Formats: sequence, C-alpha cells, structure tokens
Amino acid sequence: SSSSAASDVYKRQAEYEVNGVRLMVPEAKLTERIADKLSSGAYEAHEARAALMRLRPRHRVLELGSGLGYIATLCAGVAGAENVVTVEANPEMLPVIRANLELNGQGGVTLLHGAVTRTAKPGETIGFAHDKAFWGAHIATESSKPGNVAEVPCLGIDALLREYRPHLVIMDIEGAEEHLFDAPWPDHVRVVMMELHPGRYPDTVIKRIVDCLSASGMTYDPGPSRGRILTMRRLRGT
Repeated sequence: SSSSAASDVYKRQAEYEVNGVRLMVPEAKLTERIADKLSSGAYEAHEARAALMRLRPRHRVLELGSGLGYIATLCAGVAGAENVVTVEANPEMLPVIRANLELNGQGGVTLLHGAVTRTAKPGETIGFAHDKAFWGAHIATESSKPGNVAEVPCLGIDALLREYRPHLVIMDIEGAEEHLFDAPWPDHVRVVMMELHPGRYPDTVIKRIVDCLSASGMTYDPGPSRGRILTMRRLRGT
C-alpha cells in the first residue's frame, strides 16, 4: 500500500518545512549544503517565487526535474493536483517524491519516471548519473562513475508537450535543457521557466534556447527571472 511504502521511505528521515510545504528527506540523501538550504527556507526559493508569480488556478503544469517534489506540491496547491505532471529521472528519488506529495495532500499529481530528451523511441533508455547530492544528478557523461549510473527511460519533450498540453513548463534538469530547444515550442505553452546551467555548456547554448523560444512567440519575462532562473512568456495576441 502507499502508506506502507511511505513509512519505509521515512526510516532515518529528516523533516523540514519550506513555504508551508512539509518535506521528508532520507538522511542518506542529505548533504550539509542541502540541509542548510532546507533549514533556512532558501531551498529552490527563486524557482518557487517564479512559479507562484505566473501560475493560475487550473493551469496545466509540466515540471522536468522533481527534486523532492517541493515545486510540484506548490504548483498543485494553486492549479490542482490533477493539473500537475512532474518528471524525475533519478530512480532513488521516486519514492521520496511520491511520499512528499502524499504528505502534503497532493497525491493526485502525476509522477513520471524518465530523463527528458529531444525525441525518444519506445523502450529507449539513457544512462543517468546520481550520487548522494540528489540535486546534482544528470544525464551520464564519459566521466561519470559506472557505479553511480542507472539506465532510465527516455521521455521525448515533443511527446510530453503533446500529451499533457501544459500552459506552464518548469525545468531544472542539470544541463539537459541544452537538447530541448532545436524546434519551435507549441502555442499552448504560455510560460517556460528554467534554471540555466552555464557550467555545463557554452553561452551559445543559452542564445539558442532564447532564440528558439523567441521564434516560438515568447519573450523574456523579467518579473520571475532572477540569476540563473530564466523565464520566457508568450507575447499577448500570439
């Protein structure tokens, strides 16, 4: 049952409250830096602020990179759990995310397992590197330690946008955003907000992301944008 699964996940857990959201984190997944962010309320603060600025009731949300389920929980509180889809590649985090959603009364959020890529064939997988600091997990590279790499399903961005028709797309996927902006985005997407990872790619990639969304009828949105959080919104009338 989901309750027994949740109780298993909660063995040796630390509990935090951020922005009214209760979060249980396995001690095995806590680093000092993550614990400091959670304790101070600074955990994903810019992302939370950005999402709450632009999200409205009944908006459909697609989140890429669930983390602890914090942003998905906040979004579900505004838009309704039935309107939120969150995607996580790290298999070790799935029970943590599900338990945190249920803990906050948002068990109706759709949680998908996979790494988001440009396109994906049925049954296609990709190596995903993860270690203790869950927020640094990313698609594996040649330098990834083999013992920390899991094969996970590929989920194509085009298929996700087609199936769930989100109004708002939020992403924090540790550099994999580099591969998602080679073709125009559909008109039903009104807002895209993402954490950029300039340490993982050159500035030309950031230009390509902005150019792609501009060509899709979107413009820079200064209100929710801050630091590495880039927000683009659809121009009114397009």
